[in-house]
Amino acid sequence: MTAELSVLEEDAPPGSRPVLTVTVYGLPAPQGSKSHKGNGRMVESSIHVKPWREAVVWAMRQKIARHRGWRPLDEALEASMVFSFNRPKSHYGTGRNAGILKPSAPARPAVMPDLSKLARSTEDAITTAGGYKDDALLVGYRRLEKRYVTDHGAISDVLDVQGAVIRLYRAELDGEVTP
Repeated sequence: MTAELSVLEEDAPPGSRPVLTVTVYGLPAPQGSKSHKGNGRMVESSIHVKPWREAVVWAMRQKIARHRGWRPLDEALEASMVFSFNRPKSHYGTGRNAGILKPSAPARPAVMPDLSKLARSTEDAITTAGGYKDDALLVGYRRLEKRYVTDHGAISDVLDVQGAVIRLYRAELDGEVTP
């Protein structure tokens, strides 16, 4: 899993551009329920959560390392997270139609994992990486979506491989940006 980094946009008008943008490559995974394994040991229900969170932490730390004096954001924030997933093979034809989407293939991934649980695992990883002090600072989402990689190029922030584009903004409250 790797990350693509963008430039911190400090000269942008407050609230109009992200304070931080990170692209994370890998399989987005939800932070869901934990199961009890005995002796007080709790284990994530999905084996994919740990690699996803590690990818987000790595990408965030790479981004932060490029900015001297970075301090975790400590103000009201809004986020945008667009998660990109591969389509299942069943969405494509076979034989001479291999690689062609079936007319019955759904436009959006309205299947597991839950979008809110994807956001939760990603929010926690951003906190761990030092992107912000606490995910409680998030007061809203400007965008929160699951998309298929086949939407790449047609819809902004959709990747051509599995992963996510994460953007953090200073929150706008009643038309004003928090100071």
